[in-house]
Amino acid sequence: MRYLPHTDTEIAEMLAVTGHDQLDDLFAHIPDDCRYRGEMSLAGPLSEWSLTDRFQELAAKNYSSSAKAVLIGAGSYSHHTPEIVSSLISRSEFLTAYTPYQPEMSQGTLQGIFEYQTLTARLLGMEVANASMYDGASALAEALLMALRIARKKNTVAISAAIHPHYREVVRTYLQAESFTLIELPVKEDGRTDLSSLQNIDDLAAVALQSPNFFGVIEDLEKAGQAIHSVAALFVTCFSEPFAYGLFRSPGDNGADIVCGEGQSFGMAQSFGGPGLGMFACKAKHQRTLPGRLVGETVDIEGSRGYVLTLSTREQHIRREKATSNICSNQGICALTAAAYMASLGATGLRSVARLNYDKAAYLRNGLIEAGGKLLFNSPTFNEFVLCFPDDFEVSRERLLKKGIVAGIELGRFYKEYKNAYLFCVTETTARVVLDTVIGEACK
Repeated sequence: MRYLPHTDTEIAEMLAVTGHDQLDDLFAHIPDDCRYRGEMSLAGPLSEWSLTDRFQELAAKNYSSSAKAVLIGAGSYSHHTPEIVSSLISRSEFLTAYTPYQPEMSQGTLQGIFEYQTLTARLLGMEVANASMYDGASALAEALLMALRIARKKNTVAISAAIHPHYREVVRTYLQAESFTLIELPVKEDGRTDLSSLQNIDDLAAVALQSPNFFGVIEDLEKAGQAIHSVAALFVTCFSEPFAYGLFRSPGDNGADIVCGEGQSFGMAQSFGGPGLGMFACKAKHQRTLPGRLVGETVDIEGSRGYVLTLSTREQHIRREKATSNICSNQGICALTAAAYMASLGATGLRSVARLNYDKAAYLRNGLIEAGGKLLFNSPTFNEFVLCFPDDFEVSRERLLKKGIVAGIELGRFYKEYKNAYLFCVTETTARVVLDTVIGEACK
C-alpha cells in the first residue's frame, strides 16, 4: 500500500492553483517514449529480517566489501584511521544535520573549521584555506572560475590531460555554459604535462596541473610554475592523494597560486564513492575572490579568544550577483574529520604513513617489473604507477579476482592510447602477502 500524505481534496486544490486537471498533466512536457507506463515489476514486501538478509546478499556481490585487497587508487584511497578520529567526530556537539555558524552558539564548530583551515594551509604551503568544498573535482572547477575572476578580461584556461578524467569532465561541465575557452595540454612520454605550447596560447588566465597526476607521476611543479608565470598566467595545482605532501614539497613551496584537491584520504571511508572533501587554498592576496567561506579568530569585549564566520562570498549571505560560488554547504563533518586526522598524525605521523605508502608501492612495482612488467612512464611516483605487460595481464587479473584481490585498473577506458596499461595503487593498508600474491600471479 502506497503512502500518500495528501488527500484527494488537497490534490484537487493544488491542481486548481497550477491550472491542471490531473497529476499526469504535470508531466506532459516529457516525451511519451521517455515515460514509463504501467506498474513496476517489484517483489512483494519483506519482513525486517528477510529484508536484512536480502541486503546482505546484494552487498556480498560487491568486491569492495568482500575483497582481501583493492589495488586501485584513481582518486579514492584506503587508509587506516586512528580510533580517536572516529570517537571525536561522532560526538553530538559535532555530528549534526546542519553546520551552524552563529558565533554565540557555535564556538566549537567554528574553532574546528578554523583548525582545519590552519592545518590545510600548512599542508599545502599556502597562506589562506577556505572551509572546504564538496570534493576534489568541483574544487578544481571552482579554482579555475576563481582564476578567471582574478584575470578578469582573460577567457582561456588550460588543463593537463594527466588530471583525473572525472575532474576534467566536471570542469568542462562548469565552463561549457560560459564563453570561456578550455584547452587540454598533452602528456609527454615521461608521463608529465607538456607545457611547450603555452607561449602560443592567447588570452590565457590559468593553467592547471595535478601532482601526483592520474598516472601517479610527480609533476615538476617548480619548473611548471616558472613556465606558467612567464606567460602571465595563474598556476593552479590539484591533487587526489594529499598524503603525497607528507614526502614531497608542497604546491605552495613550488610557486602555486591556487591549490585544491580531494581530502578523502584524511579519515574518510571510501564508502562506494562518497562523501568526499574538497580542500582549497590560495595566496592571501586572492582571498576576496575565494569561493566558500572563511572562519577567523578574534576576541570578544572581555578580551577572550573567539571564532566568527569572517568571509562568506556566496549568495546565501550576499547579493547573488556578487557571489563567487553557488555552493551552499561545505560538508562540515568531513572538514572536521580531516582536521582531527591531520592533528592526530601530526607532521611526523603524516610523513611516516606517506613513506610507508611509497615503500610498499615500490615493492610491488619492482616485483611486477621482475615478473615481466614494464613501466609506462619513467618518472618519480608516490603510491600509484602504470605498468604494461608482454602478455595479457587480464588473465592474471581474473585469477587474482577469484582470490579476492582487485589488481589494478585498465586505462583504456579513460585513454585510448594507453589500452592494456594498468594503474596500480598500494597504501599502508595492503599486506605484504597480498603484494607477493599479485607478483606471483603475474609471473605465471
